[in-house]
Amino acid sequence: MRPFLLLSSRAEDEAADDEFEAFLRVTGLPVAGLRRVRMEAAPLPALDLDDYAGIFVGGGPFNSSDAPLEKSAVQHRVERELGLLLDEVVARDFPFFGACYGVGTLGVHQGGVIDGTYAEPISAVRVRLTEDGAADPVLAGMAEEFDAFVGHKEACSVLPPHAVLLASSAACPVQMFRVKNNLYATQFHPELDLPGLLTRVRIYQHAGYFPPAELDDVVARLAPAVVTEPGRMLANFVVRYA
Repeated sequence: MRPFLLLSSRAEDEAADDEFEAFLRVTGLPVAGLRRVRMEAAPLPALDLDDYAGIFVGGGPFNSSDAPLEKSAVQHRVERELGLLLDEVVARDFPFFGACYGVGTLGVHQGGVIDGTYAEPISAVRVRLTEDGAADPVLAGMAEEFDAFVGHKEACSVLPPHAVLLASSAACPVQMFRVKNNLYATQFHPELDLPGLLTRVRIYQHAGYFPPAELDDVVARLAPAVVTEPGRMLANFVVRYA
């Protein structure tokens, strides 16, 4: 079986390793079945898409809507490399699943508007499938409504032309969309369980998602959350494209 590819942009080793383990856990892939490339660490190597069954893009600290002068040289490079990769991915309708940062990258690439209008604090939110979402094979077996973990400073305020809205929430209208038949992006994090989210909360407490002095309050607010459904869509993605 061809492996899947996980493109990561987390500079912190603990966060990057935890993300990799989370994708392994929810997809059921063996370690050999998921190749990881840390884009923040070095230029993206030459990739032959025929070597892979599909691509995952994880979350990270970059915001696509930041002003160009606010972006680091690494972020500019990562965005440029992802853009070139998406040129081929979209042209081939190659299996792609972007989690959180996937909305920013695929959304911008396809002409959507990404800005701070629908930013959400770190929390568990109720997500509802659209009619198209309920009929999508990657969402097969999903409940019509489910809780998912979010935490983002930007979101898609205008859906890309020809994209299909698959899921929404009260505070963020675009929680998931599809481009063509095989390219998916979620605003929420389908890979995360509560321990994984709490790890990220601790690591990114100084990243502007909340005042660092409120760390204990954020953890206490998250502790009762029960989030079990979103990982199913990543497992479905693997089954469909493996």
